[in-house]
Amino acid sequence: MYIAITPQKLGQSYSNSAADYVAYLEKENEGLEQENQEHFFNQTEDRISLDKVISEIDANTAKLKKTEPKFYSIVVSPSQRELQKIANNPEALKTYTRELMKEYAKSFYREKPVTVDQIKYFAKIEHERTYRGFEKEVLENAPYRKQIAKLKNDIRKVARGELKGTIKKLEQEITALRQAAPHQINGQMIVAGMKKEGNQSHIHIIVSRKDATNTLSLSPGSKYKASEVEMHGKKVQRGFHRDQFFEKAEQTFDRVFGYDRNFVETYTAKKTLIKNPAMFRMLLGNLPTNEKALALKLLSKSGMRIPSIPTNKVQLALKVFHRLRRGMQRAIESGSIGI
Repeated sequence: MYIAITPQKLGQSYSNSAADYVAYLEKENEGLEQENQEHFFNQTEDRISLDKVISEIDANTAKLKKTEPKFYSIVVSPSQRELQKIANNPEALKTYTRELMKEYAKSFYREKPVTVDQIKYFAKIEHERTYRGFEKEVLENAPYRKQIAKLKNDIRKVARGELKGTIKKLEQEITALRQAAPHQINGQMIVAGMKKEGNQSHIHIIVSRKDATNTLSLSPGSKYKASEVEMHGKKVQRGFHRDQFFEKAEQTFDRVFGYDRNFVETYTAKKTLIKNPAMFRMLLGNLPTNEKALALKLLSKSGMRIPSIPTNKVQLALKVFHRLRRGMQRAIESGSIGI
């Protein structure tokens, strides 16, 4: 499970409206028949129109400054194993989203508990993901792409008489490079923007900065985790429990669908790896045999190599820190394993 929370993009290059983001989320519906399209939904409604999403988000901005985001984007990307558990069912993802947003509301730290009825949000399910430039497959194919680009340029030079050589030989070299590239899909070299194979369903949620009454500001991007401050002589509770929300996101999925989550699929494991890699390695090694075998399999699928048992504690910390953290962080960012 990978969850990303990002604020509305602001600045001269971006619109103050949610219209551009909503239009972006319609890209998968282009060219599809009405019955095959995915529609926006919220806690109580399905098949919500684009106009309603835009107008309600844009109108719910009372007392917000121009420099403050009017909405946040939450992207929820279940892992392949999680999607397999629910048979990649869109209705199951809708059910999960509605349960997840209850936990989102509970994660705000306020005098009076926030409920999901106070959250103004609209969600949409997408079924495709593409490779991004920082992902392992794209990066490791990059030298081959660079050499192919050079050979194509050489072909143009040969055709213009600027370079000696034979076009046929250069084309053969290009073919050989394409075949030698380490990462391919159906014989095609993986590049940025190429669609990923397998189940790639994920959830986009647009959530208003203001509550449903347009009076209370609810920012999941608050720098205050959970604190009390004195304002105008009165103690005020503020903040957002981000760690709590991420943990509850996993627990909710497990509860709703009866999912048996492995250690390396947990948010706790991710935090342990980053803050205390030696502890992560120890916890991994102490797992029961079957659970450890699955953990290693999941890590292997993410493209990581588990380091051999080191001879001392310093070596342990260094090896785990440099190999595991780097590899898992790439996997987390690409949504390729469930953390």
